[in-house]
Amino acid sequence: MGLFHRVRELIQNVLFFVYQAMQWFLDKLLSPTPPPPHATLSRPKIAVIGAGLTGVSAAAHCVGHGFEATIFEAGSLKNLGGIWSRVNSTSGLQIHSLMYRFFPSVQWKKGYPDRQQIVSQITELWKKYGLERRTKFDTKVTKVYQDSRGRWIINDPANGRFDGVIAAIGTCGDPKMPHIPGMDKFKGQIHHSSQLDGVKVEGKKVAVIGGGASAVEALEFVASEGAAHTNILARSEKWIIPRTPLVDVLLSLNIFGSETFLSFIPENLLRIFFYRDLSDLAPPHGAGGIFTETPMVNDDVLQLIRADKASWLRGDIVSFEERGIRFTKRGQGVPEGGPGKETVVDADIVIMATGYQRPSLSFLPDDCFEDEYSPPNWYIQVFPPKHPEICANNCTYVNAIGTVGNYHIGIYTRFLLMTLVDPLAKPRERWMKRWIKMTQWVKSRAPTGAFDFFTYAELMWWFAFTLTINPFRWKWALFVLFGIGSSLPLKVVQKEDLLRDGLGHQKN
Repeated sequence: MGLFHRVRELIQNVLFFVYQAMQWFLDKLLSPTPPPPHATLSRPKIAVIGAGLTGVSAAAHCVGHGFEATIFEAGSLKNLGGIWSRVNSTSGLQIHSLMYRFFPSVQWKKGYPDRQQIVSQITELWKKYGLERRTKFDTKVTKVYQDSRGRWIINDPANGRFDGVIAAIGTCGDPKMPHIPGMDKFKGQIHHSSQLDGVKVEGKKVAVIGGGASAVEALEFVASEGAAHTNILARSEKWIIPRTPLVDVLLSLNIFGSETFLSFIPENLLRIFFYRDLSDLAPPHGAGGIFTETPMVNDDVLQLIRADKASWLRGDIVSFEERGIRFTKRGQGVPEGGPGKETVVDADIVIMATGYQRPSLSFLPDDCFEDEYSPPNWYIQVFPPKHPEICANNCTYVNAIGTVGNYHIGIYTRFLLMTLVDPLAKPRERWMKRWIKMTQWVKSRAPTGAFDFFTYAELMWWFAFTLTINPFRWKWALFVLFGIGSSLPLKVVQKEDLLRDGLGHQKN
């Protein structure tokens, strides 16, 4: 047994060394050069709304490539890092950090970093690229509009004028705390899953309302703190996949971005080899497939259930009682609100794993929300057809297999920069709408909407297609995809402008 542990430790050390070397190489190859202190950068000027992971990363890409950027953050400095600045101190990544490289210079010290390390990497990036003096805290954005010359104004002209806008407000706003009948008569404690720091659960009976990622994280917390038993009260089944990069990557390689005739293969493999004796907790055959909703990534949930430290109950909340929750337990496959057995689940502490309110994009112009072209039904999911100068980075998606904190943040940002400096590469409204319609037709058989679910492979296909379909974007391919070589395309654009001027055309 001792030899096995030594061999495993040796393999882990070798893999970690390779991972560290890969991170060093990516930093040297792909990180843009930080601007000198107090440097005056060129146009286009970009307004970035939100100082979370996406906003800081997008702004760093802008200034690193020589374009001025200003970040507008509704909160104070303590909100730097977005949702990661507000979750529990015990929170951390459920997916491997290999798939959470939101900027090339990020240096993870372990496979599954905790909240402190994630916030520290965001803060380090913010400082490294001189974003301190480019950030306006306590500035809630309520209106984004254009002046007579087409320049973008954020709230008020006093904040400056911008050529492009990156909305990076994310998908997690304030904690969602629904009212359930009888909450006022419950004798125990009620906490939201994002506010568990300092909560004592040792020896207590805990009920977690919700069956998503927040519920899984809450279960991990109370189990590690010595709770006597935890009941997860979930309305429906959601897929749980192993916490290994290989499984995540293989699933994200489904380039169709939806259920296919082969989807039964990974689903049955998960039932046989991962769920095993708990296969009744998996979504039933014929119900929502694994490529219809974001799965939960976790290894501990099923082990805690097997060890009788937790129970996963499927059903509907009726009301709070003095000593617990009245709950209608349903069988597998019975729809929400269907028949079941009503019981009272005893609890000393109730954790509301009910997620977060989705931040609103209502500050954008009204014509961004056309009937057939409202988010997520935008060009490459983030560009409203009426205004390609706006990029809603990481705040329009609904469900996906992949990660919100990866290379696509830079790709979207550089795509925007390309379209702002090269009029021939800029997408036109009619072609943006045709791409949306084409994608909807391709995924017309998908059980979800065309943009309600996607995989990372499908996202990469979107990027490749949109770069290839317009020959004037070919020169930008390395820059958009990897951040390499912006100076050469800019020189080509200048030559193209001279040629177009000579032919009597006007630059947009």
